[in-house]
Amino acid sequence: MKNLRGKKAIVTGGAMGFGLATCRRLVREGCDVTIWELNESAMLEAKKELDDMGGGKTFVYLCDVSDKERVFELAEQAKKDMGQVDILINNAGFFRPGKFCEIPLEHTVRQMEVNVLAPFYSTYALLPDMLARDCGHVVNVASGASWYGGPGWVGYCTSKAAVHAFSDILKIEIKGSGKKGVNVTSVHPGLALKGMFEGLTFSRSMKLLWPPMEDHDLVAEGIVEDGLKKGKSVVCRPKSIYLMWVFRGLVPNSLWDWLVLRMGAADLLKGYKGRPGMVHTDPDAGGKGTS
Repeated sequence: MKNLRGKKAIVTGGAMGFGLATCRRLVREGCDVTIWELNESAMLEAKKELDDMGGGKTFVYLCDVSDKERVFELAEQAKKDMGQVDILINNAGFFRPGKFCEIPLEHTVRQMEVNVLAPFYSTYALLPDMLARDCGHVVNVASGASWYGGPGWVGYCTSKAAVHAFSDILKIEIKGSGKKGVNVTSVHPGLALKGMFEGLTFSRSMKLLWPPMEDHDLVAEGIVEDGLKKGKSVVCRPKSIYLMWVFRGLVPNSLWDWLVLRMGAADLLKGYKGRPGMVHTDPDAGGKGTS
């Protein structure tokens, strides 16, 4: 899929952060883009910005991506709007930190619903058409947290490890069926200093283990250039996360545990703010925000 012009894409959680940065790149490439988003004001602002850019058309719909029936409904709507769906980018995420037995269990379950079940729903709704045409690409935004984390990250890291596993095995399943034109990519960003992870406290050594990012477009560049255009099955940004992936597999578990704590993983959440007023990071946000 080296040339993206004319391709039709869905981006979940596409009105902010990595999602919006990816939509900008897709529209500049000449793609039509449908955004599914729970934050109406951010969604409308994103549509205006993308429409003003020219390039591909933009469609937006309010959607809780963990609502299976709504996802199936909007998958059919996207086919009506754009003709077909060539690219699905499962980007929407939910983060509610805290030690496993100290936060409400519902917070952990919600991370699994949004981060894992939602990609199941959207992929189930859209992949059959891609397989029938033997053409398409599913991109699942996982995290560097797929492979490592710290105290207070049980729900999030577990969900992102599941996203990586889903991508990895789905890719093998598709190849095993003889389909050569349908790709699956798992994307593993570092922690963004703005947005969902704002306020995290990084020690100097922790920045080496779990590198933070200031630019959401770094991940968007990886999704579009390495994932969609080059067909890579695993994309890491910053690229140093590739090294940590390999390092994690080589180091004995007891040494790894010591290193993670020694490098300050237990202090990451000390200054955590997230996005105040947004339900995906703020437990007091009620129904506002994005999934």
